[in-house]
Amino acid sequence: MANKYTQLAGQILEKAGIEINGSKPWDIQVHNERLYERVFRQGILGLGEAYMDGWWDAEALDQFFFKVIKAKIRKNFEKNIPALLLYLKSRLTNMQSKNSAVVVAREHYNLSVKLYTSFLDPYNQYTCGYFKDTDDLNVAQKQKLELICKKLQLKSGDRVLDIGCGWGGFAKYAAEHYKVSVTGITISKEQLVYAEKFTKGLPIELYLQDYRDLSGQFDKILICGMIEHVGYKNYRNLIEIVNKHLVDSGLFLLHTIGSNNSATSINPWTNKYIFPNSMIPSLAQLAKAFEGLFIVEDWHNFGSYYDPTLMAWFRNFDRNWSQIKTEYDDRFYRMWKYYLLSSAGVFRARGMQLWQIVLSKNGVQGEYKSIR
Repeated sequence: MANKYTQLAGQILEKAGIEINGSKPWDIQVHNERLYERVFRQGILGLGEAYMDGWWDAEALDQFFFKVIKAKIRKNFEKNIPALLLYLKSRLTNMQSKNSAVVVAREHYNLSVKLYTSFLDPYNQYTCGYFKDTDDLNVAQKQKLELICKKLQLKSGDRVLDIGCGWGGFAKYAAEHYKVSVTGITISKEQLVYAEKFTKGLPIELYLQDYRDLSGQFDKILICGMIEHVGYKNYRNLIEIVNKHLVDSGLFLLHTIGSNNSATSINPWTNKYIFPNSMIPSLAQLAKAFEGLFIVEDWHNFGSYYDPTLMAWFRNFDRNWSQIKTEYDDRFYRMWKYYLLSSAGVFRARGMQLWQIVLSKNGVQGEYKSIR
């Protein structure tokens, strides 16, 4: 039986230019022959867990996944029990209800701040940088923050709401550079504690709060890297809440990873180990949520910049691992290496996108000038 799986795996990988135990950086090196059956039975979950268990390696994981996605061979591993169970769960339950939403904070965002500061930029931006005319992560993240501020047309005195404020990077940048006041909300206790210290002395108020409990009126609203945790069953409710709390003349900017196809969950490995109860919205799902509530003023795709962002994050993570490994084990290292480099390969192959969408309630009078 093992020979059957081995032969089939070799035939499929050959279509992507990948050789089993070959000499190229993207070739897969198999250390346990049970890998093949495990992947055919468990799909993406089996592949990722087998890597964490040390059953296989690739010198350049990012290139391996780039070739897999580009050759469209992933569909050979998508029909399996873990994928079916997650699909059924996403259809039969609300995986991002108030009670369920906190799971991703507990499992991912409440990890040691030392871990995140080991690979992020000084503003702690855990979303795609804007690598226009630069290859420096810190510059790219400042450019991303500046891009958001300009697209929102921030001006002194604006009341800004940051839904999913993370470690306070945008709030700090906007308050310092544009003299605005910022209200930020997060469901991560660790993020809140850090952000309060990081933004101390600025006109910034931060709360441990679910978006469903919002109050107040704001001139500008930002959601940056948070809607990926909201779920398709809650998109309309979130957008209705944004509409309710935005003044009639205000602007709303949504920064999100975008899926090329509509789905109801992420892949089982990412759901189990990285972002529980999360999913990536598609253009169709977002458009349905916006309809009748907002006018789209600008839709900017710079998904190609997520590749250098993730590669920079991994280089930092790998270089600083010795400083944080006392808190984690080698399996955690392999898990994060797999997460960061596989994601880089997916974005390089344009398997996912990164969208910045600017919306208004009633339409900007005259022309909304797109910023690039």
